[in-house]
Amino acid sequence: MHELSICLCLLEVAEEEVERRGNPQLEAIHLRLGPLSGVVKEALLSAYELAREATPFASCRLIIEEVPIVVFCSKCGAERPVHSLQDFSCAECHTPASQVIHGRELELAALELIE
Repeated sequence: MHELSICLCLLEVAEEEVERRGNPQLEAIHLRLGPLSGVVKEALLSAYELAREATPFASCRLIIEEVPIVVFCSKCGAERPVHSLQDFSCAECHTPASQVIHGRELELAALELIE
């Protein structure tokens, strides 16, 4: 379950930043997550519950922003969403897509601190 190791890393980064800022209270960790990241949102949330136990961040929330898949359509000449993971083509003109712009994200977007 690599989601647990991801959560442990998130908490480690958060701890370093909290210490750097003089130990304010960490209210929430904001994460951007795309469907092509290889991480399952529900598994990540479950792993986070385990990872935060017995840490100074036991009450800290994990807020996940789901990032949709966006590709560059060569026919439209623009960034477009795809129909679905099963139909990886431009939602406007149905041209098969090969260049992913968004959807692979697994990034720590923000830490919500109370100072």
